Amino acid sequence: MKEQAPAADTAALLELIRTLRGPGGCPWDRVQTEKDLGRYLLSEAYEVLDAIGSGSPAELREELGDLLFQILFLVVLAEERGNFYLADVIQEIREKMIRRHPHVFGGAKVRDAGEVKANWERIKATQEHKISWESPLFSGISRSLPALARAQAVTERAATVGFDWEKTDQVIAKISEELHELAEALENKDPEGSEEEIGDLLFSIVNLSRFVDVQAEEALRGTTEKFLKRFRYIEEILKERGVAIEDASLADMDRIWDEAKRAG
Repeated sequence: MKEQAPAADTAALLELIRTLRGPGGCPWDRVQTEKDLGRYLLSEAYEVLDAIGSGSPAELREELGDLLFQILFLVVLAEERGNFYLADVIQEIREKMIRRHPHVFGGAKVRDAGEVKANWERIKATQEHKISWESPLFSGISRSLPALARAQAVTERAATVGFDWEKTDQVIAKISEELHELAEALENKDPEGSEEEIGDLLFSIVNLSRFVDVQAEEALRGTTEKFLKRFRYIEEILKERGVAIEDASLADMDRIWDEAKRAG
């Protein structure tokens, strides 16, 4: 295992991508667009998250490589258009990180990680404003983020300027209020209102997640995996009993589900 990847390794991977894109290269790679790669990039990012959750260094190494490949592929597309090169990307992010860490590379003083984060958001809002119809406060929060993650990022940013709850009980009360409004919309058989109220309820739950320092996206991901594990347990038990899952009663499945819960 190498201690670190030298610049030559990165250059070799860039050259490989150029070869795939060039004459005599791969027909599939040659027709890829930035939009195509954006979808792959998001998928690979999720796989990196899965690898982190697995705790396997080998799996994480592999998935980071897949993600890096998509990033460098986008760089090659930019090269082809004459827009920028990898050196430009590296220089820009290096300068940005120096600018956003004045407590390390400048004379700023900070007390703790919370103050570092507040300074980070202030610098983004005041020095790196991007043109947008949204408030400058929320610039840089990607619309491509999963809905839960984006909602949490938005509420985190709003909290930096004091637009936040004071106590956890207030957030829980808001969730109860939204749940009541959803019940009313459902009772009135109002599809549009129900959709809106479900959105409000989810947003409030994301707010609670942020307030108690839980990542809503990761929490839901963990619960989904737990559901899949327990459902697989149901399938295996039914198979042992010679029962097809389609023929099992809900009561039977509930009993096996409870077994799975007790088993952990």
